[in-house]
Amino acid sequence: MDNILNGNILILGSSSPRRQEILKMAGIPYELQIIPVDEIYPDSIEHKDVPIYLSELKANAFKGNLQKRHIVCTADTVVLYEGQLLGKPKTFAEAKTMLTNLSGNTHEVVTGVTLMSNEKKVSFSESSLVTLFPLSADEVTYYINTFKPYDKAGAYGIQEWMGFNKIEKIIGSYHNIMGLPMAALYHKLKDFS
Repeated sequence: MDNILNGNILILGSSSPRRQEILKMAGIPYELQIIPVDEIYPDSIEHKDVPIYLSELKANAFKGNLQKRHIVCTADTVVLYEGQLLGKPKTFAEAKTMLTNLSGNTHEVVTGVTLMSNEKKVSFSESSLVTLFPLSADEVTYYINTFKPYDKAGAYGIQEWMGFNKIEKIIGSYHNIMGLPMAALYHKLKDFS
């Protein structure tokens, strides 16, 4: 559906295989271009605003590198639980703590998205609520050892074992939990061009 791009070229500024898969499945053509940035945000920022802040930080790295008719899309996803922001775990112990805390509870997944061309920039975020069934210690260990969720906010991916077996309820967009709120992005792209 390249007609929603009105002749523009979408540049996906993300190394996330999930975001790439979502765009492909949605039928939206894109080119992949990654400019690494340090994902650092001020301590003073509200946790719900971190994904937009980081998506804008990633988009701003493209300033001066965008050609005419290019629209860059960047995103960031975080998990919020009991006032804590859960990013990507660095160690087995961090992943275990995250999953143990999320077990049997409801948490919020927030994805911030930025669309930017040489002429304009639009940012938005989407929130979804996820309730997990309780996880046993063996299930936590199995999941971490098998799926190595070190590149996933909150230490799990909804598109794999955890999503098939341990999700009790979702309120909101499934694709948002995967890392890209596709329906919202589709409409923002239509309005952007």
